Amino acid sequence: MLTDEFGREVTGVRVSLTDRCNFDCVYCHNEGLGDTRGPMDPQDDEMETDDVVRFLEVAAEFDVDAVKFTGGEPMLRQDLAEIIERTPDGMEVSLTTNGTFLPDRADELVDAGLDRVNVSQDALDPEDFAAVTQSGAYERVLEGVEAALDAGLDPVKLNMVVFEQTAGYVPEMVDHVARNDGLQLQLIEYMPELTGRPEWNIDIQRVHDWLAEQADEIEHREMHDRKRYWVSHDEAPESDRGMVEIVDPVENPTFCANCHRVRVTHEGYLKGCLNRNDDLRSMGDMTKQEIRETFRETVANRVPYYGEYMVQNGDGEWEVNDEYIEGYAGT
Repeated sequence: MLTDEFGREVTGVRVSLTDRCNFDCVYCHNEGLGDTRGPMDPQDDEMETDDVVRFLEVAAEFDVDAVKFTGGEPMLRQDLAEIIERTPDGMEVSLTTNGTFLPDRADELVDAGLDRVNVSQDALDPEDFAAVTQSGAYERVLEGVEAALDAGLDPVKLNMVVFEQTAGYVPEMVDHVARNDGLQLQLIEYMPELTGRPEWNIDIQRVHDWLAEQADEIEHREMHDRKRYWVSHDEAPESDRGMVEIVDPVENPTFCANCHRVRVTHEGYLKGCLNRNDDLRSMGDMTKQEIRETFRETVANRVPYYGEYMVQNGDGEWEVNDEYIEGYAGT
C-alpha cells in the first residue's frame, strides 16, 4: 500500500468515466475540472474500457480496495457493466449517478458486481428539483432509487449539495430518509472555489448544529473526520431511523488530513486532489509498469489542499501558498 509523506495510505480511487451528463446542475464542478461537459455522444478523449481496467489492476497491486466510478454521468458509458465486471476481485465497487438510467440498468450492474450507489437528489419537489438540476427527470430519479433498492443496493445514499438554493430543503430530506428504510442522506458542502458564485455559500456549521439537535445518536467516523447523525421519525420504528452524514471539506484541514483517495479524470490523468489541476499526470498509452511509476509519483506528491497548498493568511482567509507553488514548480 502506498503512503504519502503525510502518512496517508491510499486505499481508494475515484475514476471519472466521462464528463458528459444529461443534467446541468447549477453547482456542478465536474470533478474539479470545471464545466467542460459536451454533447451526449461518446467522446474521443474518454478512456477506453481496457484503459480503465489496466489502471484498476495496477491500483489493486498497491492494495487499493475500493473504486468509485463517477462522471459527469457514468451511466452514459454503455460499457459500464463490463468495466465493473472486469474490476479486480476484492475491490469494492461503488457508483455516483443522477439515477435516471438506474430503472433499466440496476439489475445489470449488480450482476456485474456493483456494491453501492449514491444517487444525486437535491430536492423532493419536482419544480425545486428542476431549478437546481436544469432537468425535468424528477420522477425518473425516484424510479431509479427504487430500482436500486429492488436490485439489492441497500442502503442507497442520496447526495444533496447544500447551498443557498437547497438549504431550506434539508429538514424534509432528513425526514424523508428517516421515514424510508434503505435510504441514507449525504449532505455535501458547496464548494465556491471550484464552481464560482460565492454568494451561494452558507455556513455548514449551522447544519451540523441543527442535526445535533434532531439526532438520537451522533457517530464520529475516522474517515475525513466526519460525523454521522442518526435521526428517528415518529411514524417509523427506532430500528429504521435515518442516517445523515455531512461532507464538509471547505476550509477544513482535518478533512484533507484524512483523505485516502486518488482520482482519475475521464481523459486518463491521475489527480492527487480534487481541488488541484497543477499535478495532473497522464496515463495515455502507458504500459502497466509506467502506470505503476506514475501512480507512485502521484501519491508521493500529494499534499493537503488546506494547510499546505492553501494556507491561512493573517486575516484567517485561505490563499494559495506561493512558497509551496515555487517549490513544486522546481521539482
